Amino acid sequence: MTTLAHPRSRVVAARPARSLRPAPVATYVLLTAAGLVTLVPFGWVFAGAFRSTDEIRSDPGGWLPVHPTFDNFVRLFRDNGFAGYLGNSLLVAAMMVLGNLLFASMAGYALAKLRFAGKRLVFGAVMVALMVPFAATFVPQFVVTVNLGLVDTLPGIALPTVVLPIAVFVMRQFAQSLPDDLFDAARIDGAGELRIFGSIFLPLTGPALATQAILTFLFSWNNFIWPLIVAQSDSTYTLPVGLAAASQQAHTTDYGLLLAGAVVVMLPVLVLFLLLQKYFIQGIAATGLK
Repeated sequence: MTTLAHPRSRVVAARPARSLRPAPVATYVLLTAAGLVTLVPFGWVFAGAFRSTDEIRSDPGGWLPVHPTFDNFVRLFRDNGFAGYLGNSLLVAAMMVLGNLLFASMAGYALAKLRFAGKRLVFGAVMVALMVPFAATFVPQFVVTVNLGLVDTLPGIALPTVVLPIAVFVMRQFAQSLPDDLFDAARIDGAGELRIFGSIFLPLTGPALATQAILTFLFSWNNFIWPLIVAQSDSTYTLPVGLAAASQQAHTTDYGLLLAGAVVVMLPVLVLFLLLQKYFIQGIAATGLK
């Protein structure tokens, strides 16, 4: 008695086995080499932070410190008020991050999921603001800050960037990827827009919120020109402004102090990115940012 094979089994048997492609070793080698090259300046800054200014001046291209010292870090916090600058930067960054997480999320939700007159015009204004350099708006922003009486205050430093166009764009792009049926079902059940925003929208936007938090924190942490214009005294200096002022005492540049301050400035950014890198990559992929 002849047994007939099942047609599906013949099809499966007829399929050629997929050959595993060899790993692109050359690509990995080039990417690793490029990554190491980008780390070279950071390594030199980190090593230079443990060298004295005289040693740096005598051998600017040197890497390993001949006489390692922590004196640069000690002087940074003891003699130059760096702890106060650090606190100011943290407060300004917190105001900016919290403001963008709330207001940019609300704007992104409205632009993606609500219908209202002038919606396209508002989104066009966001895109125009995204393309205009921040330095081009210094004069009108400073006039507004003066009229509000916020010069030489931390809120005056944070206020112009409480809602960044890039944050609104990220949230709008991510919100568009969420199904409309989910929000329509909540509206049918009688939920208001604020409840939908807080109970449904925000819990689904973790990657976008992480991306937004990192971008906003980086912008605030590295911002130099605007705090330099608004801050009029040491009590309101942020890290970049305070570091520039401390390293230029007596009309000479204290390179050891400058490098130690650069290391302190870099550490919070690295820690934040390491903690949120998974969500940051997901948010970048979901919003289509390049």
